Amino acid sequence: MNAPTSIDPIPYQPSFEVPEDDETETTFDLKDTMRGISVKTFEDSGTAIRSVHAKSHGLLLGQLTVLDNLPPVYAQGLFAQPGSYPVVMRLSTTPGDILSDDVSTPRGMSLKVVGVPGARVEGSEGDTTQDFVMVNGPVFNSATAKKFLGNLKLLAATTDKAPNVKRAFSAVLRGAEKALEAVGGESVTLKSMGGHPETNPLGETYFTQVPILFGQYMAKVSLAPVAPSLTALTDAPVDLKDKPDGLRDAVVDYFAAQGGEWELRVQLCTDIDKMPIEDASVEWKEEESPYVTVARLRAEPQPAYSDERARRIDQGMQFSPWHALAAHRPLGSIMRVRKTVYEMSQRFRAERNGVAVTEPTDVDFLRNG
Repeated sequence: MNAPTSIDPIPYQPSFEVPEDDETETTFDLKDTMRGISVKTFEDSGTAIRSVHAKSHGLLLGQLTVLDNLPPVYAQGLFAQPGSYPVVMRLSTTPGDILSDDVSTPRGMSLKVVGVPGARVEGSEGDTTQDFVMVNGPVFNSATAKKFLGNLKLLAATTDKAPNVKRAFSAVLRGAEKALEAVGGESVTLKSMGGHPETNPLGETYFTQVPILFGQYMAKVSLAPVAPSLTALTDAPVDLKDKPDGLRDAVVDYFAAQGGEWELRVQLCTDIDKMPIEDASVEWKEEESPYVTVARLRAEPQPAYSDERARRIDQGMQFSPWHALAAHRPLGSIMRVRKTVYEMSQRFRAERNGVAVTEPTDVDFLRNG
C-alpha cells in the first residue's frame, strides 16, 4: 500500500505506558510457567526447545530492501534510509511441544534482519539485528500480560499429554471455527486452541499484534505476501492426513521450485484511545491508519529446511522483539514481560543443549546449511 498523504501520527509519550498491578509478579509467574513447559519437553525428548513456537516449518534466508523516498513519518529507525539487509526467516506454529501438524494452531513468522546499525535497546548492546516476531492475526489473544498468564497456565497443563486426544479435539475445534467463519465470524480463542484451518502458512499475512516504537511514533508491523505464487496460497488447504510434518513438506516443496516476495508494512498510531498501547486485544482499525509498505522481502528458491539449518537456527538463534534498535523498542505489558521470559528461554536452551545462542553478524554461515 502506498503511503497516504493525510496520516497524522501521535508522538510517543511515556504516559501511554502504564504497568499493570503486580506486573513484576506476573513476569515471574510467566517465566516460571514457560520454564515448566521447557522442562517437561526436555525431560521427554532430551532436547531443549522453545516454550512457545517450538516447531519450525520453514527456515529461510531472504533479503529485505527498504524503499526509497518514504514520507518522513515512515522513514524512521531501520527504515530511515534506503538499503538492503540479509534476513533469517522462521515459520512456526504456536505450541511449546512438537505436535503433529493436524493439531492445527496459529502460524508464526519471525524475521531477523542482520547488519542493522544504530543505537540499541537495553540488553541488546553490541548486536546488529532487528527482530520482528509475528503471528497470522492482527490481535493478541489476551489483553494484558496478566490475562495471558491465566491462559498460558491452562495450556501449560496440557504440554506433551494425550497427543491423540489433542488431534481429535483439534478436528472438533476446526469444525466449529469453519461453521463460525461460514456466517462471517472468527474466533481467536478457537484458533489458538487448535481450531485453525489446515491452510498453507505461505499464504498468510503476519502481524506483530503488539506495538513498538517507530522513531518518535508508535506502530504495529505486518508482513504480507505479494508474489502471485504466494497469494495463490492464501486459504489454500494442505492435506495433513497421516502427514505429521505436512506444513514443513509444503514449504520445502514450494521453495524447491520458486521464490517469493512479501511487503513489510507499518501501521502508525493516530489515536491513543482507539489504538491503545496497553490492551493487546484491541485491533487497530485500518480506517484510522492503514498499513503502509516500507520495505520488500525477497526469498529465492532454496532448501527451506535441513537438519543442519535447524541446528544453526532453531538451536543456535533466538527471535525476540527485544533484539532491537532503540528506535523500535517494544511497548506495552505483553512486550515488557517478553523480555525476561525470552531471556530465560534462551539460557535454558543454551545450557541444556550445550549450544551457544548468539546474534549473527552475517548469514554466510547459513548459506550451505
